[in-house]
Amino acid sequence: MKKAKISTVSAVLSVFTLVAFHIPFFTHAANNVESGFNAFFIMASLVIIMLALNYFFYYLVLWLGRIVGKCILAFSFIADAVTLYFINTYDVIVDASMMGNVFNTQFSEASSFFSLSAVFYLLFLGVLPSVYLFVRKLDYGSSGRFGANVGGSLAIVVVMVFSNMTNWPWIDRNSTILGSLLMPWSYTVNSFRYYGQVRERNRQEILLPDASFRDNDKSVCVLIIGESARRDHFSLYGYGRKTNPLLEKDAVKAYPANSAATYTTAGVKAILDHKPTDKLYEILPNYLYRAGANVIWRTSNWGEPPLHISDYKKVADLKSIYPDADERFDGILLEGLADAVVSSDKNKVLVVLHTSTSHGPSYNKHYPEEFEVFTPVCTTVEMSKADPAELMNSYDNSILYTDYLIHSAISAAASLPREWKRCVIYVSDHGESLGEGNLYMHGVPLSIAPKEQYEIPFIVWAPERHDSLKDIPLASQYQVFHTVLDFLGVESEVYDAQMSVFQSVE
Repeated sequence: MKKAKISTVSAVLSVFTLVAFHIPFFTHAANNVESGFNAFFIMASLVIIMLALNYFFYYLVLWLGRIVGKCILAFSFIADAVTLYFINTYDVIVDASMMGNVFNTQFSEASSFFSLSAVFYLLFLGVLPSVYLFVRKLDYGSSGRFGANVGGSLAIVVVMVFSNMTNWPWIDRNSTILGSLLMPWSYTVNSFRYYGQVRERNRQEILLPDASFRDNDKSVCVLIIGESARRDHFSLYGYGRKTNPLLEKDAVKAYPANSAATYTTAGVKAILDHKPTDKLYEILPNYLYRAGANVIWRTSNWGEPPLHISDYKKVADLKSIYPDADERFDGILLEGLADAVVSSDKNKVLVVLHTSTSHGPSYNKHYPEEFEVFTPVCTTVEMSKADPAELMNSYDNSILYTDYLIHSAISAAASLPREWKRCVIYVSDHGESLGEGNLYMHGVPLSIAPKEQYEIPFIVWAPERHDSLKDIPLASQYQVFHTVLDFLGVESEVYDAQMSVFQSVE
């Protein structure tokens, strides 16, 4: 086979990338630009810039990398195909937080997102161009030709960028979304951004001022961190369906609340932090453990900040202790809970149950069969193709199961000996989109996120202090830290009585 010029292959791949992977990019741009000649100029400029930028990238990688370069580009095509599948299927925004979700998601969770359509994306948009790339033998040419091609394509990009100086404000306004749809730059750049944030977070945590307990009374607080629970689907907040039949009979206080973020890692951090901050301060469980409390953490989820406690158990750990428990569902987190509290050698106990009950897209797989009350349910992971009513049914069943989990935690706490003061708090990490505005699941940057992704439930059960619960029009996740400190009788310089949901103890 005659060798193909590297310029020809780079041009073919550049056009392929433009057409195959960037329909969402240009659709968003077209929907957000005013009509007229300037709109045409912006769109034409974006096409030219993209073609030139990809040409520059492909030529550079192939010329410098040779066979290694081909491997890099093949990987990028496969990654592009997977990314496009998620963009088209779940309307995700590929920013640093989304890449954090990718790197932290367990395989069992990630596999639930794929369907038969993903195979076609991988085959036709990932594998086939990779085969083309490896089959063609390349004429790499001279270093002079390399300089001319790389320099020329880069010059085109620079010229087009500066010819659009008057349109820079438009580009800035739309940069978040457009950048998340630009391949392979979206996941490449944001992967580096995410790991930069991880390095920042993994610095040694800033210790909070030493804390002490003002009494030696036996007190236990059970904090349940929910997953993807939006409050407008809780009948406690007026939802038409009876999704909280058990909690409606319990003496709970249901506060409307907003989450600090729309993705798990930031949402969980906000629940455990004493104030809004990007710094790595000592989080609630670490702080209480250092102060001398017994801290029990049970999880079927992921994404919490670094924990420095002795009793941390995942589902597999609990299954080894309770072999008859069903590890498929979050009910396993409640196994032997009352006994674990009673057997504690400490009088102050914090129990954290980090659940995954309403995590999409397979809502129907997160609850036992007896909780499939609303039918028929959605069984496909391609949410955009699902029947809206079936999708809603499966999600509402997960909320019905959440109702059972919270009620069961309350029952476990209520069964403790009378000398124990008890409190159960439920708060979700973020909300969830179910097709509103053609959005699904979560992860849209908070600044532009729809209310479905940040309006969450905040539920409190505290029989000994029920009458002292405040009336709060809108609660925040940061109130959890101070509420728990208040209930357990912690004296600390960081405690803010205004942030507790309880009235001050005289």
